[in-house]
Amino acid sequence: MAKLGLSLLLILLSIFSLSSTVEPAFSRDSNIARRSRALAYIETACQTTRYPALCVHCLSTYIKPNMTIQSPQQLAQVALSASLYRALYARAYVLKVVRELKTLKRENQVVQDCLEQINDSVDQLSGSIKELRRLGQESVGDDLFWHISNVETWVSTALTDASTCVDELPAGPNMSKLKATIKGKVLNVAEVTSNALALFHKFAARYRAASATKKP
Repeated sequence: MAKLGLSLLLILLSIFSLSSTVEPAFSRDSNIARRSRALAYIETACQTTRYPALCVHCLSTYIKPNMTIQSPQQLAQVALSASLYRALYARAYVLKVVRELKTLKRENQVVQDCLEQINDSVDQLSGSIKELRRLGQESVGDDLFWHISNVETWVSTALTDASTCVDELPAGPNMSKLKATIKGKVLNVAEVTSNALALFHKFAARYRAASATKKP
């Protein structure tokens, strides 16, 4: 009986050992398949944007093992989040520059104006993300289109603010390197935001199409 019990124990341990090795492998395969589907969805959707390669690069970093991006709303939400992240990063850098240019009044003022415009972009993008979340709770109707209009207006404004910031940066020996760095960061915000707006338009289009089919 003792030998039989020991044999059963060894068999059970072998089964548990196999289970512990097979299950993670299955889980990894499942995660890889999920990521592949999400990446394929992103690559297809990004073809409609102005900067498709940047779009794929930005959004693919948001794919997590337990996260599946498979709807226009999810994609727009992630794209706006990517824009907000870039805007926050650019704001932190420009704020640092403002502190470094305290002794140069003219340059400092122009960079401060740029900082205010980036702050506006951050506010507009933050509001857009909150508004998009509300869209999932609304039925198709006038109120829904009001929310859609808000997002489109705010994201467009954020895009304009970012572009204007770059246009107004001063030239000169003291600013050439800083201007190039700020321009690179702010243009990145503008490009990512342009992509986000295109993806949001794609999301909003289905509601407009549904509304059009319901009209007599």
